[in-house]
Amino acid sequence: MITPRSPAAHTARLRRLQVTGLALLVLTGTLNYLDRSALSIANGAIREEMQLTLGQMGILLSAFSWSYAVAQLPIGGVIDRFRPRVVLAIGIIVWSVAQAACGLVRSFGAFIGARVVLGVGESPQYPAAARVVSDWFPRDRRGMPTGIFNAASPLGTALAPPLLSLIIIAWGWREMFVVLGIAGFFVAAIWWVMYRNPADVALLPEERAYIDDGAADGPRKPALAEWGALFRHGTTWAMILGFFGSVYLNWLYLTWLPSYLQIERGMDTIKSGFAAFVPFFCGFIGCLVAGWLSDWLVRRTGSVLLGRKYLVVAAMFGMAAFTLPGALVASNAVALACISAAVFLANVASVGSWALVSAVAPSRQVASLGGLQNFGGFIGGALAPIVTGFVVDASGSFVPALAIGAAVVTASAFVYLFGVRRPITPDHDTSADMPDLPAGAPAS
Repeated sequence: MITPRSPAAHTARLRRLQVTGLALLVLTGTLNYLDRSALSIANGAIREEMQLTLGQMGILLSAFSWSYAVAQLPIGGVIDRFRPRVVLAIGIIVWSVAQAACGLVRSFGAFIGARVVLGVGESPQYPAAARVVSDWFPRDRRGMPTGIFNAASPLGTALAPPLLSLIIIAWGWREMFVVLGIAGFFVAAIWWVMYRNPADVALLPEERAYIDDGAADGPRKPALAEWGALFRHGTTWAMILGFFGSVYLNWLYLTWLPSYLQIERGMDTIKSGFAAFVPFFCGFIGCLVAGWLSDWLVRRTGSVLLGRKYLVVAAMFGMAAFTLPGALVASNAVALACISAAVFLANVASVGSWALVSAVAPSRQVASLGGLQNFGGFIGGALAPIVTGFVVDASGSFVPALAIGAAVVTASAFVYLFGVRRPITPDHDTSADMPDLPAGAPAS
């Protein structure tokens, strides 16, 4: 049963703080994905100027993901200890400097270096967002806010093709990177001025009880040993391996879709830019639908864990089901419709995965577990551009690369299905996982 709460505890001030936090996460997340997408939008212009092969471009596209993935290992624990306000502000500044540097590089090696720093700088965004939602929303009502902050990912990706293509045509690809870097400093200032951690706000006892949701593991900062103990749980490893496939296929579309539309489907830069907007806008809708659907499934199943997990697994199977026909059909319109459905479901899966983090993690380790899951995902995200680039180079077609992506996401769906079975204990005794809990029950 869902834990009953007094409506009076959800005060106007608390709602305002929740809305402000979510709005800022959408702002920072949209910029985050505009910056991530910039290289794929400028793919053709950069390859032409720097004389790069598709394989080399795959390496450049993946450089971000490798550093981003490795940075996920410590960043969740850092966020849990020092809280999102400080860590995300620093992250935005670092990634903005790196983004601007991408417009100034003159060599392939320097470009890789700038992308590596970009990955480190962007690493706090989604673990911090998961922690913000965990801090400000009760456990069984985190699906919708998780969907909202995840919606920034496809929103930024959808805006990138038309917006950045126009900047490239008007000014050039180097200027595009510099403009995005400057924008990041303004966003960092807005985040720092407007966001507050719950500990920095004089909440009423009933307000704090509402958002704490009866959690017994309290506000104490997690120790390093507790972070390491997460690796002793089968649930942790299943989430790492499960997210691998989800991000692999999603990142394949994110990094190669504009080039796929140009190379495989014969579209020019402007047409491919606006065509690529469609799947990523569908992904934006997918995030919003997934947030509502995730909370509905929690109420329907009576289990926070099962409601979140079933959504993830179903969406990942659907990603594979639409990817294959999208690769094989002759019609550009039908292919774009299938790709749009796959990207829609990729974002549904992403929302479910991040909501699943707060369903199984102790409340003081939400960012830590989120970072570990994201580490697994972006190992897949790092491999996808490289594998795709070399497969297309070798075969002359994107079809085998998309088939590999469909196979990987299917395997990872089974990992989530059978591997994520119970929440993680919120104490030092991690010898056994806990049994599943009814929706709204504390994880202790």
